[in-house]
Amino acid sequence: MKQVVFHETGLPENVLQLEEIAKPTPAAKEALIRITARNINPSDMMFVQGLYGITPKLPSSAGFEASGVVEESATFPKGTRVLFTSVGTWKEYTCVPDAGLIPIPDGMTDEVACQAFVNPVTAYGMLETSGLQKGGSLLITAGASAWGKVVIQLAAMRGIHVIATVRQADQKQTLLDLGATAVIDVATDSLTKKVRDIFPEGVDYVFDAVGGDQGAKALNCLKTGGKMLVFGLLSQEPIPLNSGVLIFKKLSVEGWWLSSWWEELGSAGIQKAIKAVFSLLLSQEIKLDIQATYPLEQFKEAIIAYQTPGRTGKILLM
Repeated sequence: MKQVVFHETGLPENVLQLEEIAKPTPAAKEALIRITARNINPSDMMFVQGLYGITPKLPSSAGFEASGVVEESATFPKGTRVLFTSVGTWKEYTCVPDAGLIPIPDGMTDEVACQAFVNPVTAYGMLETSGLQKGGSLLITAGASAWGKVVIQLAAMRGIHVIATVRQADQKQTLLDLGATAVIDVATDSLTKKVRDIFPEGVDYVFDAVGGDQGAKALNCLKTGGKMLVFGLLSQEPIPLNSGVLIFKKLSVEGWWLSSWWEELGSAGIQKAIKAVFSLLLSQEIKLDIQATYPLEQFKEAIIAYQTPGRTGKILLM
């Protein structure tokens, strides 16, 4: 079978390569999955560079999220369509614990299923963690990302006011159409000033995906007693925290990771989250954008497309 693999960490375009290896054999309580679609996320790129929270065991395949079809399993019938997360999904076949498989509901395409977990469930989980209610205010960075678009749609359904940041002016209207209260182009506008024009006392919450200087500016947009959830580092720069702002405004900054939140949910909480997110995806009350799909063999072209500024949808490997 084919897999995209790296033998050393580095820029994905430099270290990833296509190899032929033997099809894996599932162990006890594992399923053999024929992968049908893979979603490229920022975490995939960081993992290849050795910058993610999970250290790669080299050589390693790339990718964390995918959809596929069960070939062998003691739990699921052959042919069951499933979605899952696993280390190394940029390959034709993989073995995954049966307990980690989520059956794909009827009516959901592979293209949607392969991106139905990480970003939608992260958006849902962060809103659940925040406890924000109708009338609450939220600032999100990386508003035009797949995660940002889902946050905007979910928050709008709950009556939460969302301000989103972008770096391309032509992305504004799309986010406003999804339900954002306001969209700020941080390439041309002052984030703090624009937020204060809308919410003079500041916002209740910040969800930060960027870090660095933009994360610091977002922190300054919080009202007294406000809180920031940090879950991404797209800038690959740490947030320079202003101690005075934290102290005198009684602000809180907390890290948020889907894997940790998911483990804490318990069986009932997991079922509730899956039902809530999948129902909205199936009804298309939440829409996921796809920009382009590439065969696995064309992973280099897919990476170039992923890295293109102004991209409006997900890049998938099929």
